Amino acid sequence: MMIKNKLALAVMVAGISTQVSAVELGEFNGTTFSVGGYIKGEAIIDRPDDVAKTAYGDDDSFDSTARQSRVNFKASKSVEGHKLTGFVEGDFYGSGSTSYDWRLRHAYMQVDNLTVGQTWNGQFWTNAPFDVEILDFFGTGVGSFAGSGAVVRPDLVVHYTTGGFRFTAQDPLYADADIPDLVAAYTYRAKSGHAVNIAVSGREVETDPAASDSEFGVSLQLSGKFKFGNTSVAAGAFSGEGGAVYAGWGDDVDASNDLTTTTGFYAGISQKFSPKLRGNLRYGQVESDEIVREGEDTVRMTNVNLIYTYVPGLDFGIEWRDRSATTIPTGLRTAGQQIEVMAMYKF
Repeated sequence: MMIKNKLALAVMVAGISTQVSAVELGEFNGTTFSVGGYIKGEAIIDRPDDVAKTAYGDDDSFDSTARQSRVNFKASKSVEGHKLTGFVEGDFYGSGSTSYDWRLRHAYMQVDNLTVGQTWNGQFWTNAPFDVEILDFFGTGVGSFAGSGAVVRPDLVVHYTTGGFRFTAQDPLYADADIPDLVAAYTYRAKSGHAVNIAVSGREVETDPAASDSEFGVSLQLSGKFKFGNTSVAAGAFSGEGGAVYAGWGDDVDASNDLTTTTGFYAGISQKFSPKLRGNLRYGQVESDEIVREGEDTVRMTNVNLIYTYVPGLDFGIEWRDRSATTIPTGLRTAGQQIEVMAMYKF
């Protein structure tokens, strides 16, 4: 059939080429097929501070890549009054130095209000819709409850939504946990465009590997986004035990095998200067009970960007960011300043 040929061609082209444009797949036997994603080229000038250079050997550098580019495929249909959806997405952040492997980002199914598969965790949904736009690819932003991009898409997630409520059970980060990591959240949205979210998260945390001991940690997050014409203001805060691994800063257990408390907040403002030009300013920080890096118990980060829509679907952007401490000594999240310029074509 023609639709099968189109689908096969789309999969083949997406797998071997970075020059993918929009593909109309259409409908076959009641199922609608579609393909989407974006091509993104980015260049980053990295200027680590003196501590990062001394402690981790980080040097001034320039790096450019298109491996953030991604492609997704979606199939949806209605069966006996139920809406069924399947979604698969990947990018090119697999292994390799000059030739990158396809990496699975999302692979989930939806039936009505139930989602099952690999996709955004419950923590992501408590702050990502209530934050400003940043270009930094590594995490949703310092100060948010989902600031660690390393754990933002667990191997398996189950979401159930009803009204403004979202209940989530996800693959636990502690391998020997008896129960999933859990998130319960409620979002209130006003007709004016304002939105507020409150969420509680709980997870089993390994406290003493030698004795196979664990404790249950609980964290609370409050976030919101408020629209005033062409201006949006976003803010959020969280605090609790067991949340450091999701926030991307600190350790969940101290030297005495006790749970630590992690507290963070962020605030940002978005401004639409014209139909084509928009900008964002954001500050966030996370504090841990423990001194975890470079003699500091707090990491702080500021992001400032401008994004210009050249034509619909094609954006050019520039972002300056400053980070107070290194979380992963690889040069990706180093202390110091970075400037990123990017071009993104969405299809």
